[in-house]
Amino acid sequence: MQQPCTVEFKPGSREELLPDFEESFPHMITKAAFREGTSAPWHWHKSVELFYIESGTLEYVTPSVSHIFQTGSGGMINSNVLHMTNGHNVRVNDGHFLHLFDPVLIAGGQGSRIEKKYVMPLLTASQVEMIVLEPAIPEQGRILEKLRHSFQLSPEETGYELRMRSALSEIWLDMLLLSEHRLKQGEGCSNASERIKLMMVYLHEHYGQKLNVRQIAQAAAVSESTCFELFRSYLRTTPIEYLNSYRLRVACRLLTQTEESVTEISARCGMNNSYFCQMFRESTGFTPLEYRKFYRRHQNSLLADQMIWEQNRKVGKK
Repeated sequence: MQQPCTVEFKPGSREELLPDFEESFPHMITKAAFREGTSAPWHWHKSVELFYIESGTLEYVTPSVSHIFQTGSGGMINSNVLHMTNGHNVRVNDGHFLHLFDPVLIAGGQGSRIEKKYVMPLLTASQVEMIVLEPAIPEQGRILEKLRHSFQLSPEETGYELRMRSALSEIWLDMLLLSEHRLKQGEGCSNASERIKLMMVYLHEHYGQKLNVRQIAQAAAVSESTCFELFRSYLRTTPIEYLNSYRLRVACRLLTQTEESVTEISARCGMNNSYFCQMFRESTGFTPLEYRKFYRRHQNSLLADQMIWEQNRKVGKK
């Protein structure tokens, strides 16, 4: 059975909700890992994501590019960029480290010289969705070494916050210099991404209703054909397939965390009972009741698995 990874979204903006993310020091470190065949669904967040693959293989996908990262490689996902991840050839305890931080941490304040000269040029570059760092390229290898070392900073050490901000600032400058040629290119697919986000937000808020492509398209003020084209071209799926995958993630959560009946859950997910059961079995290999029983019978081990593919190691707080 494939375990669908859940992502919680903020009300309103519907960007990913990051737990333990404090305004006083807007930064967190996470160690994430994936079982074979699992993935983190499409999401976005204001925070910049810097990551290092400690072991294993992980695919990052954005609307315009995808890349499979091997052990020792890493990179960056820019602010507010739609992205997802897929685990490949995953072994037990394979994982990668992530910095998630608000760019204000290194900008020092809105309108500052640092923000204008060094932060905003990269932050607002829609053509720079993802930056790939490979250890075989000397210039990139040096950045990777700094990135790897930054995850070794201890929050118990005096001056941790200053050391972390300094490390992130130095890595950011390296990323900026590495991207100079891309910054001179034209804009990327920002308009398309924003339209997709509007439709995703609509789906996340109305998944319990009977929906059609016309309604989804209207959420972004586009035609039905454009709606299909955007989902196909950038998310590699159709609007209804995306809707059903989201419903499935909600259903899995309800089956494991509530006592609601299958009929009640199918209704909450906007589907009739027979179709819901068919889709659920095709997607997971279990009927909804089998899934609930299996989960509860193996709850301890599944919770351990969940901790592997969810954010399970948060440091940087004192």
